Amino acid sequence: MREWNYENDQWTKLPIHLRHLPLFTRHLDWASIFIRWLWSNFLKLIFFRFYLQLKVVGDFAAVYKKNPKLIVISNHASHLDALSIAAAIPFRYWLSLYFAAAKDYFFSNYWMTFFSKHCIGAIPIDRKDRKGEAVRLCVDLLTKLNSIWLVLFPEGTRSQTGKISPFKKGVSMFSLRTNTPILFIFLEGAYERWPKSAAFASPGPLTVHVGPVHQPAPIEDIYAAYKTWVNTIKPGLFEDDSTIAAEDLFQTGLTDSDRAQAEEEAAALKLQTQQNKP
Repeated sequence: MREWNYENDQWTKLPIHLRHLPLFTRHLDWASIFIRWLWSNFLKLIFFRFYLQLKVVGDFAAVYKKNPKLIVISNHASHLDALSIAAAIPFRYWLSLYFAAAKDYFFSNYWMTFFSKHCIGAIPIDRKDRKGEAVRLCVDLLTKLNSIWLVLFPEGTRSQTGKISPFKKGVSMFSLRTNTPILFIFLEGAYERWPKSAAFASPGPLTVHVGPVHQPAPIEDIYAAYKTWVNTIKPGLFEDDSTIAAEDLFQTGLTDSDRAQAEEEAAALKLQTQQNKP
């Protein structure tokens, strides 16, 4: 933890949305810890027990014991995603848990800022930042803290269909630059409970799958490994599988004679089109 010189203004000039982060905090904020504890109890004991039935497949405690510093990645299709991950992780690890969150949404007003700071430990990410400040902030956190789980959603935005998009390369950049391993998480049922078009979540089951820990690697390798793991749980969820799957289905549904007839009709239509040209 960074030592503080109380005679300068390094604290007072910080933007309010950054003062909760561990690199900047001068002391334990017991009020914030208490608020987070209350929020944890609401999520775990009420919301994700009676309204949504949360199930955790895997052992976060075992992962944390071996990896107190991790980048945690997950599919992203719902406003429930961050809440589900937080509710699935034991509260004793919450002080090490931080979510990368869009600054223009999660820090858009006083109440959203209060919630983001004290309830989910959000790190503000400016999606229009061209100076690299968000990148430097995340790299600093991963480099200088002994214990941190930084949750990122590598697709970059919520899915509108529930399908998983190819990953942006920021996750790999953070991992390689700071030599931080990556924990895979798969959220099953979050999109069905609260899709992007819905005003609020509908009741029902939701499962958090705790996956393997992957060593730092290029984003292509991370995406391929994540895809392989998720397909063992629920195949067919990736966007870049859709076209191939549709083509395969089309081809397998045709007999040889049907295919030959379709090719003949296409050739005749092409010839007719050429003849009609002036």
